[in-house]
Amino acid sequence: MISEHYKRIKGNVERKFSDILKSADVDIWYSPDGSYSYHWEQRNIRDAIYRHDNASHKKWRNVSTFPKHCHNGSQLNVTESFLSDDSENAVEEFLRLVRERMVAEQIAAKKTDKTR
Repeated sequence: MISEHYKRIKGNVERKFSDILKSADVDIWYSPDGSYSYHWEQRNIRDAIYRHDNASHKKWRNVSTFPKHCHNGSQLNVTESFLSDDSENAVEEFLRLVRERMVAEQIAAKKTDKTR
């Protein structure tokens, strides 16, 4: 059963980020124990993934924001995650990052087309 908190997040996301939800492969996952993952899959397009999560993998304990971390472009390129600790703010911050990257990629593609 989905809690009222997550229903509110879902409604906000659908209202504010419908453009992303229609065109990007984004997964948002929460568990009752406080674990989360915000994931943008790009492997089929340009062999990239972007994921912020708080899985406490020992492999990433050297990341200053551990257990929070970001898989930035690939599974093994892990950096700090500065998303909010508040789930409502964090999911919006993540989706804004996805939107910004999508817009930047569209601009770069247009520039490439003009130079051909």
